[in-house]
Amino acid sequence: MAKRSDADVLMQRIADEFEALPRQLQGVARYLEEHRTSIMVQRVTEIAEGCGVHASAVVRFAQRFGYSGFTEMQAVFRDAYTEQAAPARSYQQRIRSVIKGRPDKLPAVEIASRFIEASKAGLDELAAELDESRFQAAVDMLANAENIYVVGVRRSFAIASYIAYALQHTTKRVHLVSGLGGMYREQLRSIGKGDAMIAISFPPYGKETLYAMRVAQQHKAHVLAITESDLGPLGRHASVVLKVKEGSAFAFRGLTSTMCLCQALFVALAYKLELTVEETLPRGEYDD
Repeated sequence: MAKRSDADVLMQRIADEFEALPRQLQGVARYLEEHRTSIMVQRVTEIAEGCGVHASAVVRFAQRFGYSGFTEMQAVFRDAYTEQAAPARSYQQRIRSVIKGRPDKLPAVEIASRFIEASKAGLDELAAELDESRFQAAVDMLANAENIYVVGVRRSFAIASYIAYALQHTTKRVHLVSGLGGMYREQLRSIGKGDAMIAISFPPYGKETLYAMRVAQQHKAHVLAITESDLGPLGRHASVVLKVKEGSAFAFRGLTSTMCLCQALFVALAYKLELTVEETLPRGEYDD
């Protein structure tokens, strides 16, 4: 399994040590998580102002996590942003870096093997770190919801589409917030108290998903966040958070662990509802 980016590793360390941080440094931690895609262009004074602390607190924060100062820590986020901010260009760069790093031709089966190993490692981590109480709370939330709204954009859209499809095998009213035609506001208009939203997003967070979450909260609906950190803009404001970290190979993150988590969530909900999913069409006509 290829190691996660330095920014991901840093944010995980911050999450692990968050409760032990002084109050001012906790404010810096929250700000970094919420603005991690723009940190690279901000001055230390701007960050301090956004956190409501003195600039020296931002420097102390960087030093607390092993950096000589703010500039060195800022470079970590700059590198991560370069990989994620422009997907088409970044994908090409990543492929070229793989070629450059291997003077000999890389067999296709080796590429497949590395991705399979990364996915297996991600699943092992998911199994080891799955929080029983959170998972049960997520199932209970969905079981009690009158309507379930699901939102995820870009790389998370495939996961959102799947979980919406799976949940439609229950008696729940399920709504995939796709934003087709730019109609996010219209698709969220009916969400209200007694409903639940499943919001799926990872850094850099989809602004559409964050918007949907804010609407859900304004309308008193519960939010289940599927993301990688408690400190992110999803994790900090959700009713329940299920954390998942994907394995990666050649700087490409997988979807295996997130898909597995969502499948498990559906099956657990179906079990709680005492649901039996029956095939209503001849076997082979559709692949469920």
